[in-house]
Amino acid sequence: MCHTHIMGLFSAVLAGFLLVLTPRAEAQTANNIEQNFASSLTSVPPENLAVSGAFYVPVYSSVSMSQGKLRADFSVTLSVHNASETRPLVLKRIAYFDTAGKMVESYLKSPVALKPFSTVEVFIPTSDVRGGTGANFVVDWAATAEIAEPAVEALMVGGIGAGHYAFISQGRPIKLIGKN
Repeated sequence: MCHTHIMGLFSAVLAGFLLVLTPRAEAQTANNIEQNFASSLTSVPPENLAVSGAFYVPVYSSVSMSQGKLRADFSVTLSVHNASETRPLVLKRIAYFDTAGKMVESYLKSPVALKPFSTVEVFIPTSDVRGGTGANFVVDWAATAEIAEPAVEALMVGGIGAGHYAFISQGRPIKLIGKN
């Protein structure tokens, strides 16, 4: 056997082992956020939540390519960052919607509070294409007093053939920030 065939066989066997041994990425649930990000969370403040806002974050679990003849599927990571150095940020809702505007998943059973400068994430694997080409998240937040506006963005990563793509979508405020 020639050296090239042996290396090809070795590469194929190695790739097979990696597919079998690599843990499959799965979508998060409400429990996962509270478990996976326990160190980022604090108690929800007992005081009145006097300030609130919401973000709309367009995301793409799939993108049409080659004049609609190909579809590239992407994993999506939504990140919500508390940009305040001193106050907790209360997350009241993290909801995922599909292209038709139908809610696909709600990621919070009840409000959670992020410590100053902390982050939580929601992950949607490449295999979950329920959102489609026009998917989006809505994140509702609140605080007890004036606070730095949170940073909310999504990272999409995927590929088609030998090409790999990654891009970011920033959240856009959809409610006025101020007193309720």
